[in-house]
Amino acid sequence: MLSLALLVAPVALTSCVTAKRYDDLQARQQTEAQARTAAEAQTRQAKADLQKANDALAELRLDQKRLINDSTQTGNALRRTRVLYTQLTDSYDKLLKNSDRALADRNNDYGKLAKDLATREAELGALDVSLQKSKAELATREAKLTELTQALADKDKAVNDLKARVSKALLSFNSSDLQVKLKDGKVYVSLSEQLLFKSGSTKVDPKGQEALKKLATVLQEQKDVNVVVEGHTDNVPMRPTGGIQDNWDLSALRATDIARLLTSAGVEPSRITASGRSQYVPVAANDTPQNKAINRRTEIILTPKLDELFQILDGNSGAKNGK
Repeated sequence: MLSLALLVAPVALTSCVTAKRYDDLQARQQTEAQARTAAEAQTRQAKADLQKANDALAELRLDQKRLINDSTQTGNALRRTRVLYTQLTDSYDKLLKNSDRALADRNNDYGKLAKDLATREAELGALDVSLQKSKAELATREAKLTELTQALADKDKAVNDLKARVSKALLSFNSSDLQVKLKDGKVYVSLSEQLLFKSGSTKVDPKGQEALKKLATVLQEQKDVNVVVEGHTDNVPMRPTGGIQDNWDLSALRATDIARLLTSAGVEPSRITASGRSQYVPVAANDTPQNKAINRRTEIILTPKLDELFQILDGNSGAKNGK
């Protein structure tokens, strides 16, 4: 009996322990199930809340898109405002970081800019004054150029008229003995030795005197013409005779005698210049008798006075008219 009791006692004890554990396990499972149920409920609620939030966000985005689409100008203004806001924020941050230094530097910059601006304005003022002066000078030069051009045209016309008058007055003389031509704005009257002088003589022959008197008649009417008489010889040396030593003397004395004749015929002496050029300004090679005869000549060079032109160049063109 005792042995049976000892065997039954452990079995009964084991059964009690197992039932308790089972109850505890079952209770724990219920607790976990409740917790899981609660967590699932919370998850569903969180998902529902999230869905509502997403729906609300989508609605807000849709509203925002509508507002943007319906009000482009407002959107542009908003963007500009944001840009300005960003710029102002950046400027404000920079000023906060180094306000004193930035202000001092800015003031210095403003001072430099103001000084540069004043300098530039002064330079601009001076440049404007210079420009106005240049314009005035240009206008004066243009007026002077116009006046000078007209004076040159008048001078050319006067020279051509003078040539025509001289040519007409001397038309009766042989062209081989007397030629009238224009050169360098002057009228050249070239007279051969045959027309004016005998060989070695310094006195003008009667036929030559007739030509000079006709020329003097024209020159009396042309009082603004200067007269240069140039005597020329060939390269044959002059034999000393009387007061003539060489070709220099011969050319100079011939020019002087012609000058006297023009003066006697009424041309003012102050307008006449006599010069001897000897053999040193030939118009042909002294290699044949014909060419030597061509070189033995007297040239009377008629030059209109250029006083008016010089006055224009000197800026005193009004002096002649008493201005």
